[in-house]
Amino acid sequence: MKDLPSDVIAYKKTPEFDENTVPKGLLKAHQTKVGVWGKINILAGQLEYSILEPELETVVLSTEQHGVVEPTVLHQVKPLGKVKFYVEFYQLP
Repeated sequence: MKDLPSDVIAYKKTPEFDENTVPKGLLKAHQTKVGVWGKINILAGQLEYSILEPELETVVLSTEQHGVVEPTVLHQVKPLGKVKFYVEFYQLP
């Protein structure tokens, strides 16, 4: 799992989602815009995070392991039982 670049700043945050309220778009392949990074923060439970390119990488996110979304890289998530999470978006200043 890559880290966020040290020079990006947070500019937006989603509401908190759970296994019942996660938007359907997050459950299938999607991507951020050019120059936009994401950080998936888990508040409770676990979330499967699949990075679909350049090759498949799947990581189980938890309160101890956040996910990093690179700009324009296709990815998707899947709740593993009960979960609470939100996504923060970052960009260069």
